[in-house]
Amino acid sequence: MAIVDLVYWRNLRKTGVVFTGLVMGLASLFQLSAITVLSHICLGIMCLTFPLRLYYKLLELLRWNPGVHPFQSYLDHDSSLTDKETVMLVEEVVLLIAFAVTQIKRLLFIDSLIDSIKFVVLLYLLTYIGVQINGLTLVITAVIAVFSFPLLYKKQQVRIRRLVRAIRAFVKKIRNMCLSLYESVRPSGAPEPAPKPAIAAASKQKAKSK
Repeated sequence: MAIVDLVYWRNLRKTGVVFTGLVMGLASLFQLSAITVLSHICLGIMCLTFPLRLYYKLLELLRWNPGVHPFQSYLDHDSSLTDKETVMLVEEVVLLIAFAVTQIKRLLFIDSLIDSIKFVVLLYLLTYIGVQINGLTLVITAVIAVFSFPLLYKKQQVRIRRLVRAIRAFVKKIRNMCLSLYESVRPSGAPEPAPKPAIAAASKQKAKSK
């Protein structure tokens, strides 16, 4: 897939252009509006394509060019979706929205106490993060992470797996210690009372004694 190729830097030139454009475009939103940034990006692209198109047109008028369009490959590229692809895309979006709504209802109306507590902690951390930084900074950080972590994991896969195993072992050890401590301090249950003798057995004993 094209996105996977970009993330893993399989084409350095294309990935560099996309990554630099994304970061610079998002960073410019700190000072300018989204409409202004989009307009300037389009104007910058047309400042390159328009002179090149005029140059090829001039060569065509001078009969030095057989009338080849410089961007014909981009114009011929079919970016439309078929009916099947459109239906599949809509189904995936609808299923994703339905799943998100279901999970939010579970968390808000306390379907699972543990999950709702985790959600409350996450919301509290997000409020603290929102005070310190804005959403645009998080988006830029996410873009840098998406283009950095897969390549880092690919190159340092053995070390990262070793580190993950060590962290899991440490967490498991702490969990076992907490469980053992809880079992040691937990009060033991009250002893069960001795069973009372049956009434029939007592009556038979009295009959024998007589």
